[in-house]
Amino acid sequence: MMETMTPPEERQDEKLNGSNHTSTSGIHTTRTTHSEDTDGFNQWEGVLTGICTVSLAIGFFGGLLNLFGDQAETIFYIIAYLSGGYIGTRESIRDLRKYQLNVDFLMVVAAIGAATIGDWLEGATLLFLFSLSNTLQGYAMGRSRKAIRSLMKLRPNEALVRRDHEQVMVPVEELELDDVVIVKPGERIPIDGKIIKGQTSVNQSAITGESIPVTKVEGDEVFAATMNENGAIEVKVTRLAQDTTLAKIIQMVERAQARKATTQRFLENFESKYATSVIFATVLLILIPWWGFGQNFDFVFYRAMTVLVVASPCALIISTPAAILSAIANAARNGILFKGGAYLEQAANISAIAFDKTGTLTTGKPVVTDIITAFELIDEQKAFQRDDVRKPHEATENEVLRAAASSEEHSEHHLGAAIVDKARERNLELLSVENLQAITGKGISAHLNGDVIRVGNKKLFEKDLSNWPESIIKEAERLEGDGKTVVFIGKYDRPMGLIALADEIREQAPGMINQLKQIGIQRLIMLTGDAKKVASSVANQLGIKEFFAELLPDEKVDIIEKISDEEPVAMVGDGVNDAPALAASHMGVAMGAAGTDVALETADVVLMSDDLNKLPYVIQLSRRARKVVWQNIIFSLSVIAILVASVFLFQLPLPLGVVGHEGSTLIVVLNGLRLLKTHKL
Repeated sequence: MMETMTPPEERQDEKLNGSNHTSTSGIHTTRTTHSEDTDGFNQWEGVLTGICTVSLAIGFFGGLLNLFGDQAETIFYIIAYLSGGYIGTRESIRDLRKYQLNVDFLMVVAAIGAATIGDWLEGATLLFLFSLSNTLQGYAMGRSRKAIRSLMKLRPNEALVRRDHEQVMVPVEELELDDVVIVKPGERIPIDGKIIKGQTSVNQSAITGESIPVTKVEGDEVFAATMNENGAIEVKVTRLAQDTTLAKIIQMVERAQARKATTQRFLENFESKYATSVIFATVLLILIPWWGFGQNFDFVFYRAMTVLVVASPCALIISTPAAILSAIANAARNGILFKGGAYLEQAANISAIAFDKTGTLTTGKPVVTDIITAFELIDEQKAFQRDDVRKPHEATENEVLRAAASSEEHSEHHLGAAIVDKARERNLELLSVENLQAITGKGISAHLNGDVIRVGNKKLFEKDLSNWPESIIKEAERLEGDGKTVVFIGKYDRPMGLIALADEIREQAPGMINQLKQIGIQRLIMLTGDAKKVASSVANQLGIKEFFAELLPDEKVDIIEKISDEEPVAMVGDGVNDAPALAASHMGVAMGAAGTDVALETADVVLMSDDLNKLPYVIQLSRRARKVVWQNIIFSLSVIAILVASVFLFQLPLPLGVVGHEGSTLIVVLNGLRLLKTHKL
């Protein structure tokens, strides 16, 4: 009885179905009346339900208290019929024109049948409860959409803009690209943009689901509907109101609600055939006892109408969307976007997960991990047995780091930038250098306080390494064996020290891997284009036993396809350079995708922030949704079986059958709405 939220015609999931077609079932998830508000609640249906309620009450109590005659009582029941049955009749006629039967048709026929044998009260009660149930469902199901729509209310309607040296308030929809918006502390950011002045911390949980405010400085991106916590900032508009990340999130969730899960599509296609079977069975329940066995027509007809009502699959049809829509809304509030119910359902079946390394399991930025002075490595008794061995300079860690960072300060190399960042982290004052010379593929040479300092890889020192203490060479080889990149620092032809760098593992990665193992995902694979030593080091630190290194993008696809032939596999990447592998998996997951158009379009599931802990939540949420769906299906089928049996065994009255039928429908809706609540792992 899913009658109050109509998604547009859906695109069936190509990855799971292999084809596109529009659902042909008689169940529709929205009624497109003019009075339907943005939350999916049909106000016009609510008004009709109110009229039906009042008319039924007047007719019943008026007749009971003899306030008017039978004719007046019947008139009030007719009003209850017209108001309570209007929506159902309209839907039935629409589908009959397509040669389809739906649940509405079964209810309308049962009510008309009750009226033909004079049971106006039973028929009016049926339509009242049916209409009330639909209205309550529309209200309850609208909560799922309202949870997403409420995000839009977080965005201010106006923005303070600097134009022509003046500050003016402008409607957000009138903002133009490159406008400068002023956002004061405690205000919500009205538009997507880039900070050009000031710094602050921003609570961006509405977009990414992150609970901790994020520090933002000049050059950083900010998103509409996020909260500026404690600093005045000026933001240059980079996206128009209709193109903001917030707007895209809402659009994507609404599309996801329209793309139905496999179970839901099956039940909806099944509904039309089931309704036809119920009608056929009802006719037989009238004709066989009446003609074949001479039973009383009124008794036989009343029993058949009761069967018609209690056998209707309202609860069964609503069982899946009630859970799926709630889970999609839950995920969106936590910074997780499912492209459709099919992917939510698919996530529950995933048994293997493949990760891109760089930018996913690691930050994608090298950091300094070790600073080793050459002097501390030598054993003078062994090192200087040969006369030509160069004695290392006696330098502290900070002196080695300062020499390297001063030389690299103006370098554009990513390793040089990491060394400079480390020096600034230690508050080291960098020195001016002269005669800076970049040596392609090797490193740099510069004059620092009159001394020649060289910073680079082994190739830069290839003429000198044979004269350096062997312990320094072995330490460099050990660091490289750990998957780290080693930078040599020398003064003239003598060693000063070593600096090791590595792509830093994300803080949440180890915990996320353990959580996945705890919830039963035992096959975890890492894919990377890096060298095998680097891959091995990262895999060992994370406890990932299966990894593939030195891969090209097409080789990642080959591996994903091979795994997918064995079991359902998800691929987790950044949604840009991993797009082919994401598409080849059963479920592509893009992470850190806030504001990234390519990531939003590529993956089946989008994690808006860089928080890897959301991945186990995706699996857990989908499993909870599957559990609730099957609870609803089993419950609704059981209720149908019990009610049908009660009609024949205990002569169940039609009003009780209606209460049982409509009650079971509301129960499955409320059970599905439990998925709106966020559960911690």
